[in-house]
Amino acid sequence: MSRIRILFLLAGILSLNNPAAFAQGAGIEWDTLNKEVIRLYQAGDYKRATVIAEKALKVAEENVGPDHPDVAAILDNLAELYKAQGEYAKAEPLYKRSLAISEKALGPDHPDVATSLENLAVLYRATNRPELAKPLEARAAKIRAIKR
Repeated sequence: MSRIRILFLLAGILSLNNPAAFAQGAGIEWDTLNKEVIRLYQAGDYKRATVIAEKALKVAEENVGPDHPDVAAILDNLAELYKAQGEYAKAEPLYKRSLAISEKALGPDHPDVATSLENLAVLYRATNRPELAKPLEARAAKIRAIKR
């Protein structure tokens, strides 16, 4: 059960009402593109969503640099799209990069880190590598169990 990072969509919507918070993110163009990616993903239009996600990634990297949580979010979403199309070799490095950025930017116990771990674990299971999935699933479960 993989997840597109909708939490970042909600954060983007909330930041539209708060210019100071919005300035800290990847910008209105990224937000608009990310919303479109999520809409297209939910509609099953993975090829079009992939094109938009690649553009959103470029916008995020240009606006906030390569190590920002918005970059991690769109990397995770792009990996989900590749996985949904059976392009596992393209998805795996994106999941790994997203996870590394999330851990560094948000901390090792953040819920978005759990989402990245879960998504990578699903990929490992889909490619018959359960031995790699199990520790990721266990770590994600520990993060999810933290009372916040």
